[in-house]
Amino acid sequence: MASAAGAAGALSAQDNFEIQQLYARYNIAIDGGDGEAWASTFTPDGAFNQLVGHDALVGFVKMWREKLNGATRKHWNNNLQISGNSKEASGFVYLMLVDISTKPASILTTATYTDALVKTKDGWRFTKRHAPPGRRSISQ
Repeated sequence: MASAAGAAGALSAQDNFEIQQLYARYNIAIDGGDGEAWASTFTPDGAFNQLVGHDALVGFVKMWREKLNGATRKHWNNNLQISGNSKEASGFVYLMLVDISTKPASILTTATYTDALVKTKDGWRFTKRHAPPGRRSISQ
């Protein structure tokens, strides 16, 4: 008897690749201060912690850059685990946030992301992203 995941179609190599690229686009967008690009990695009603929806997500990037020193921080993800099927997936990844304003650059915090993803007509998107505070708080 086929499992529910098998019935919907297991994640293909292409799905895995596209999800990995989504994680990269997310990091590059927030590190570059591009709120629209960052929000576009989510579904229109997507959530990052308590922030829900496109406008809240775009506003977060503006606040991140202007009030939380986001312009001097870079996101690094590692040990990505993805499971799911051809329509929806869950992800888990380590986060290291690096402060590039210090010489040498320093680790600001470490944390994890726990994610829910869905495949849309425009490709894979986050529906929910949760990042509990890391070892050193980053205020979000």
